[in-house]
Amino acid sequence: MIWVTHMKTTLEIDDRLLERAKRHASAHGTTLRAVVEEALRARLAPRPEGQARYRFSPPIVAGSAPPAVDIADRSALYDVLDERK
Repeated sequence: MIWVTHMKTTLEIDDRLLERAKRHASAHGTTLRAVVEEALRARLAPRPEGQARYRFSPPIVAGSAPPAVDIADRSALYDVLDERK
């Protein structure tokens, strides 16, 4: 009995994405095939039941308006920064 564990196929991949994948493979001492297989496994892996996607919600802090200062004027910036000390 013969078991087929790999199938050859042809994919059309964006040139820039392919170049990034090749650089990634080279930098990590692996093959392009391994990078593509790892990416497919990660993308197709089942998500645990009931686990929602991570949502980043940074804290929102009320503040005051920044001082009106010309950011091109270095000495004015230093004056504002020195006032905060």
